[in-house]
Amino acid sequence: MRVTETRSAGRFVWFYLLLSMLFAAATLALWWGAQYWIGQLPAGAANADSDSAPIELPCIILDPGHGGEDGGTVGVDGLLEKNVNLHLAQLLYDQLTLAGVPVIMTRTDDRMLYDPAADYRGHKKMLDLRARLDIVRDTPDSVLLSIHQNAFGQAKYSGLQVYYSPHHPDSARLAELVQSAARQYLQPDNTRKTKPADSSIYLLDRSERPAVLVECGFLSNPEECAKLGDDAYLGQLSTVLFTAVCEYLADSGAGA
Repeated sequence: MRVTETRSAGRFVWFYLLLSMLFAAATLALWWGAQYWIGQLPAGAANADSDSAPIELPCIILDPGHGGEDGGTVGVDGLLEKNVNLHLAQLLYDQLTLAGVPVIMTRTDDRMLYDPAADYRGHKKMLDLRARLDIVRDTPDSVLLSIHQNAFGQAKYSGLQVYYSPHHPDSARLAELVQSAARQYLQPDNTRKTKPADSSIYLLDRSERPAVLVECGFLSNPEECAKLGDDAYLGQLSTVLFTAVCEYLADSGAGA
């Protein structure tokens, strides 16, 4: 009995070590990808202490969807979309800031953006969306990246999906970079295609700046929902988004 238990314990240890090594390898690959694209930014963009004149990069506006009374979709385990969106946006904010990219977040805490002093009864959602759009419109040379989570009636669906504004040609390019980075670094089986937004996506339908909305995963899928509640996975996901944004900035010749 003790021999059997010892062998079982040994197999468990080796299995745990193997998983740890695989996770470390995946994390390292994402880190190298991020470092590569930092190096591709225009000269001076990633070095705030450079003696040369700073390059004027567009401001990345991170929009964590929902918040406050609007929790968004609810995961199969009770995970709230609004919390996932905010946590992921905060991770991405830190990465972009460290790379010298100007960033604004539409919200930094758990709330909707309507004016509590106004007559908001029955209009909270619309006032919230208008406030987010105003931030984009009031920020010259900005790029909007709105972060959301998906849900569907059938639990089998999973994977990141990107929508883009049809009103600016750079939107489709940024969307494709995000979708491709997710497939390359995190979700090799993700065959989803980017899609132009219609009038149902308020921010993208009304934005005249480059704008994308990233549905980062399906909270209706038990396995993906568990990942989206895990800090390590969100770190990988934020690095994927970071890599795509850096590639977008490098390709656009920002500041040239």
